[in-house]
Amino acid sequence: MLNYIWSGLIILGLVAALYFDLNDQLTPELQNDRPIEMIVYHGENNSLAKISKENLSKHFNSEFKNDVYFNAKDFNVKNNKVKNIELEINNDNKLLKKIAKNSGNENTINFKIQGFQILSKDTTKYFMLFEKVNFIKIKSVTKSLLNYAQVAVEISIGLIGIMALWLGLMKIAEDSGLVKLIAKIVAPITKRLFPDIPHNHPAIASIIMNISANMLGLGNAATPFGIKAMEDLNTINEKKDTASNSMCTFLAINTAGLTLIPATAIAVRVAAGSLNPTIIIGTSIFGAFCATIAGVFSSKILEKFTDSDLTLKQKLKASQKNIFLLLGTLLFIVITFLFGFSSNLNSNIFVFLKILINTISLIAIPTIIFFFIIFGLVKKIKIYESFVEGAKEGFNVAVKIIPFLVAMLFAIAVFRAGGAMEIFVSILKPITDFIGMPSEALPMALMRPLSGSGSLGIMTEIIKQHGPDSFVGVLTSTFFGSTETTFYVLAVYFGAVNIKKIRHSLAAGLIADITGILAALFIVKQILT
Repeated sequence: MLNYIWSGLIILGLVAALYFDLNDQLTPELQNDRPIEMIVYHGENNSLAKISKENLSKHFNSEFKNDVYFNAKDFNVKNNKVKNIELEINNDNKLLKKIAKNSGNENTINFKIQGFQILSKDTTKYFMLFEKVNFIKIKSVTKSLLNYAQVAVEISIGLIGIMALWLGLMKIAEDSGLVKLIAKIVAPITKRLFPDIPHNHPAIASIIMNISANMLGLGNAATPFGIKAMEDLNTINEKKDTASNSMCTFLAINTAGLTLIPATAIAVRVAAGSLNPTIIIGTSIFGAFCATIAGVFSSKILEKFTDSDLTLKQKLKASQKNIFLLLGTLLFIVITFLFGFSSNLNSNIFVFLKILINTISLIAIPTIIFFFIIFGLVKKIKIYESFVEGAKEGFNVAVKIIPFLVAMLFAIAVFRAGGAMEIFVSILKPITDFIGMPSEALPMALMRPLSGSGSLGIMTEIIKQHGPDSFVGVLTSTFFGSTETTFYVLAVYFGAVNIKKIRHSLAAGLIADITGILAALFIVKQILT
């Protein structure tokens, strides 16, 4: 399935890029073979250029409501020779932004001077030709491919130290018997979620540590624990190239992205001047919790349908209990939140919980390190040797995931830069309008499962444009806190253990993402309207 998804992202991205570029070639307004008048006011150190709204409207056959001004750096023209001139853009017009992208720099436009007329000592009228627009999307795809390939290696290299640290500590916990102790304590819960895992298996402790780190927003610790969990799970996996049921369930929980404090989204809102930046804590918890429930139950349901030994009727019967539990749990969450928690978001209890969670997040990593080492000393193991042995494994794992990460980010780069996202937004707009989701928030909903940095950029831009406390600003912030980068998680975790057949893990992850998005939309509407 991953092969089809991967190739589909690439093909859709390339087809979309060709479509948009051919459309630009057939748009006369973007070929710019007609001059336009520009008035330049020359200063001692810089010059100010202006194109009137009347000339722009006539030239592009599109209404411009205001004159457009440029900060002109260089207007030295000698012997009436044609010269390329680079200008800084200080407006948000889409047509001009598209022309600017053609030069490879979104903040500049290249012109050719066809002629000029001196109006006064400090004022000149120029007759300018905009640069022709040629294959913007294809250029963008090429640039993004190179950038994302570098990003993949940087991520993997950045993980080497983190992986070495945490897998070294996990080795201490394993040799000291702490892993088995943790597994025994949480056995009543894990035996229901992961019935295929023996109750005292090391994978249980790794899973618990990963989920705990994610909930506290400790991403640097969560990834090594998650990879360690996948390695442990693979030791009891009969088919080494195929994801087991436990792996799929574990990744469904991960892709739900349940975090108690969405620190990154809050930081963006604070920077944007939000009057209530922490309002998204409650909405994000609600969205992510619904996503987690949907992800776990959908994984349990889908694992029955991937069992080829059962008939369709048997599969439906085996999944009936989980389907009813899923619907009943989601209904209970909605009712509880609406009539309980949502009405007390600003209560003293909520403030206390927020402080408590922040405090736990702050001291969690030092506490874990201290406790692991002390426990190892009490059990009289050679903690230094254990740590080094585990750290070596961390280095090998971080290097091993590079090809998988490059492959996934490569596909995402083509899909995003080629403009396929824009096409999907247009297709889904009638649906989002029907459910009451602002069209401005749809790119964020589509990008979040694909790219963390991409969705962060979209969220930041939306908040900047619409305001952090607007409906769409709070909604996109909640999207960021309610879901996770599904494709990145799959690429890293499955890549670490060389899993080729991912079975229903992607479907369960995407169901969790969709549920998180819809739950976020529902709860933000209830709170802000």
